[in-house]
Amino acid sequence: MVRTTPPRVGWSNWAGNQRGSASAILRPGSPTDVAEAVRSAVADGARIRVTGSGHSFTAVALADDRRMDLSELDTMVSVDVAQRLVTVPAGMTLHALNGLLARHGLALPNLGDIDAQTVAGAISTGTHGTGAGYGCLSTFVEAITLVTGTGEVLHCTADEHPDVLAAARVSLGALGVLVEVTLRCVDAFVLRAHERPAELADVLGELPELIGRHDHVEFYWFPYTTRVQVKANDRVPVNDRPLSRWRGWMDDDFLSNTVFAGACRLGRAVPALAPGISAVSARALTERQYTGRSDRVFCTPRRVRFMEMEYGLPREALPEALAALQRIVDGLPFKVLFPVEVRFTAPDDIWLSHGYGRDNAYIAVHQYVGMPHEPYFRAFEDVATGLGGRPHWGKLHYRDAASLATAYPRFPDFQAVRDRLDPHRIFTNPHLNHILGA
Repeated sequence: MVRTTPPRVGWSNWAGNQRGSASAILRPGSPTDVAEAVRSAVADGARIRVTGSGHSFTAVALADDRRMDLSELDTMVSVDVAQRLVTVPAGMTLHALNGLLARHGLALPNLGDIDAQTVAGAISTGTHGTGAGYGCLSTFVEAITLVTGTGEVLHCTADEHPDVLAAARVSLGALGVLVEVTLRCVDAFVLRAHERPAELADVLGELPELIGRHDHVEFYWFPYTTRVQVKANDRVPVNDRPLSRWRGWMDDDFLSNTVFAGACRLGRAVPALAPGISAVSARALTERQYTGRSDRVFCTPRRVRFMEMEYGLPREALPEALAALQRIVDGLPFKVLFPVEVRFTAPDDIWLSHGYGRDNAYIAVHQYVGMPHEPYFRAFEDVATGLGGRPHWGKLHYRDAASLATAYPRFPDFQAVRDRLDPHRIFTNPHLNHILGA
């Protein structure tokens, strides 16, 4: 039976830029409960949005009617170590999943830099890490169980409802409620992390070799400087150089969160100091190497709040995009306090994946909370759009359905599946109407 409670407080996402109040909060305990809630919504002419951990910057999860919380959804956890497959509730967080896999000697092949998202939220928005041999996390999905907009429960694999699987692996929650996900894993592995400062021109000059030489590589450019911090992660056989607890706390907690938060507050209060703060930050980051369990190297704590836009671009467009971005930052009437992150992914065949059909370079631009961001983001979006960019579904962007249809060759196919699975548009909100069409 679906547990329905009145919302006692309004909902907000992690960044605090999306806020709203639902008419009711639905807490299903089983897929049958989800189907019951959907049929009830159809009968009442209501809408449902599933809310995960709130780590999207867009209004993708914002419920303007009924909000569904999957934290109490009880589906069987199944771990097949021999086949390296795991089936989990869609509302499980990546952090919990990583712990589960580690206890069975398994791991996800790749991860982004945070693990607070739910499995459903991460795959539905195309969450990705970095690595030229790896697509977004949705490429690890082998099967899903989905409750459609008519209350039908579909189990989808490459052989059973393959078109639904192709659409639902990145779906923005527009096709139904994901209740269960099966992921293909790998044997647990150790990463050696190498982080070092460098010059942006040098990194761009050696980029093809750098990407090819490492399993996972990314870099951060510090605005108003020519400096970057390069991070490369490679698989190694043994965990022979772990960070001490003190060094891990100093680098990843105190410096990257506490001190950085103080620097951002100072830059927000006195914007003229921002270029100097950026230069000091770039110089303060020293070289380090260490080893650790894969998910603990991939994921780091993020407690400094910010706004973010991220675009996936054809990899060959990266130098032009970065040059334009430098000009944008220099010409803004306000200052930028956060570094720019650059990552890389392999092509995939998922219809609404940012990496559909091409090698991608991702550029993520950030701004500290309370600072102006929209002119910065819009200027970068104009450049990225002109270069064939696709916006990350969970990050801020200003594109509409007509514009996005030109960026995704399978956009019409996705819409056809959406029309079939959610004919009453139960799973929509104003944001989805804007980016997918009403």
